[in-house]
Amino acid sequence: MDNYLDGYSAYLRDQKSVSASTLQSYQRDLKQFVQYLQQRGNEDPADVTAAELEMYLDVLRGKGRSEATISRFTASVRGFFQYLLLEGIISENPALLLHVERGKRCLPDILTSGEVDLLFAQPVCNDFKGYRDKAMLELLYATGIRVSELIALDVGDINLGLCTLFCRGPEKNRSIPIYNEAVQSISLYLDNARSTLRMLHGEKALFVNAGGRRLSRQGFWKIVKSYAGQAGIQKRITPHTLRHSFAAHLLENGADLKSIQEMLGHSDISSTQIYEQIVQNRCRLVYNKCHPKA
Repeated sequence: MDNYLDGYSAYLRDQKSVSASTLQSYQRDLKQFVQYLQQRGNEDPADVTAAELEMYLDVLRGKGRSEATISRFTASVRGFFQYLLLEGIISENPALLLHVERGKRCLPDILTSGEVDLLFAQPVCNDFKGYRDKAMLELLYATGIRVSELIALDVGDINLGLCTLFCRGPEKNRSIPIYNEAVQSISLYLDNARSTLRMLHGEKALFVNAGGRRLSRQGFWKIVKSYAGQAGIQKRITPHTLRHSFAAHLLENGADLKSIQEMLGHSDISSTQIYEQIVQNRCRLVYNKCHPKA
């Protein structure tokens, strides 16, 4: 069974081009499931039944796992058995019959335009860290790219003359425009900060740490949390908040959903439609707060 997991991991990584975080989640879910099967003496995926999968879902619920976790496992195991089916290892996918109640989808928090300005005012551009952090925050909001895509950028992916960014995404590659203030922040960072470091030989990363190495996802998370605290913003802010704010603000200002989908790199427009609900909810809040008869 472990060999099948290795093959499926390679399939997801090399053929489906899933992100590293998604791959890790699927691997973790499936390894725990395989361990459960092995404890029951089942080493052959062809012997796994829909009833056995339902029993495992009950085990997860008994451990207090959330419906979101159970839903993710369901997606993981469906994909795994579909891979085995394509490879001719099994004759049918037992996970297709799994039914999971979908919980209410929580809408992500977004920043107001004023909160964005307040956040961007926190980095002080008088040293390497200030120039870099301002450029990263501006670029994330300017393009709506994922944090994993931000830290994966190389210097050659930015065209300051054309004000565009080339982004290699987990679902699709795309070219995204960048507004002038973000271009200026990146230019200042390249001229006054990155160029002053003793870079590692051959390092192509656009955003690096003080040691000249590519900045990590965890490093950027700490940066965002720190500046959000300094700004006194009470909302729960994550690096993904700027991506959500980018999409919602474009929609509020007249952008069409298809264009936003392309810039975000969503393969399915249903992933983008959540921002319509966010904008509608914000309009209702404004109405209830400001209309004299509301």
